[in-house]
Amino acid sequence: MADIAILGFGTVGGGVTEVIERAQGCVPGSSGCGGPRVKYILDIRDFPGSPWADRIVRDINVILEDPDVKVVCETMGGKEPAFSFTKAALERGKSVCTSNKELVDAFGPELTQVAKAHGCSYLFEASVGGGIPLLRTLRDSCRHEDITSVVGILNGTCNYILTKMDREGMDFADALRQAQENGFAERNPDADVKGPDTARKLAILASLISGRRVRYEQVPCQGITEVSVADLKAAKARGRAIKLLGICQRDPRTGDLSVMTAPCLVPADNPLYGVNDVFNGVLVHGGCVDDLMFYGRGAGRMPTASAVVADVLECLKNAGHTVENGLPEPDNTITPVPFTSGLPGGIELL
Repeated sequence: MADIAILGFGTVGGGVTEVIERAQGCVPGSSGCGGPRVKYILDIRDFPGSPWADRIVRDINVILEDPDVKVVCETMGGKEPAFSFTKAALERGKSVCTSNKELVDAFGPELTQVAKAHGCSYLFEASVGGGIPLLRTLRDSCRHEDITSVVGILNGTCNYILTKMDREGMDFADALRQAQENGFAERNPDADVKGPDTARKLAILASLISGRRVRYEQVPCQGITEVSVADLKAAKARGRAIKLLGICQRDPRTGDLSVMTAPCLVPADNPLYGVNDVFNGVLVHGGCVDDLMFYGRGAGRMPTASAVVADVLECLKNAGHTVENGLPEPDNTITPVPFTSGLPGGIELL
């Protein structure tokens, strides 16, 4: 067995323990190392009655100074102390797997360099698309492809709200309230409904397909707060659906990159048209493979935790080596340009 630690015992961190426990019967053969075992869980709270209560520690140094801990799962969210803890773990040769899109966007290339310098890995499959194996596919199966566009429904909260407004005629405020009651939206939903969550995920995707660093702040961003039921009815009358999309388009001749997050009109013949409720969908276009469609639960406790554990297994399988994560070097940047032609897939701005 290989010892791992989890930073943050919230929704995703708790899910990681469950996924590992469920997978004990099948993990050894796939990981090549006996499979992971949770040794520590870092959190400042008490969890009386939890079967994992005896693993709770409050001092990160307990984890950092234990040579048996091979992989750390960072599921805290935010920039600090997640950045400091992640960097410290990597500097001690412990691989880190994360679901923290904000940290990957802000510091992913820098943390990747730290991992390379210390013979370990920094992986973040769960940061985009929840349980959908999207980043790994782009990084490995499509590494030879000339990817020219990525268009995605990347936020399940917004997609749920728009679905409720469309199907049941709810106004935005009521649909948001129901999303919060069902646990699909945070008490402060601004990161979702105003677009930053989608923009951060798009910046990560744009960095992967372009090989150049794209930051969240470079993505023009508009959310769904101004979308009305009347807009949805008008779209339906034209045979279209309104979706909040992250769009990245790359010119294969010049290398120019265009990015945008905005509510868009999606035609009925586009595969994203039928992606509803809390599901995510991502349409990728490659020079040889043509169109690829990725669909699944883009958020939630177990799907996101599943993606974290998949990264854990990859790190354990490649112990002592750095798994390439596809992020460019920190200074290898690009300045996106405005869209100069039509959007891919017959999509129009709302």
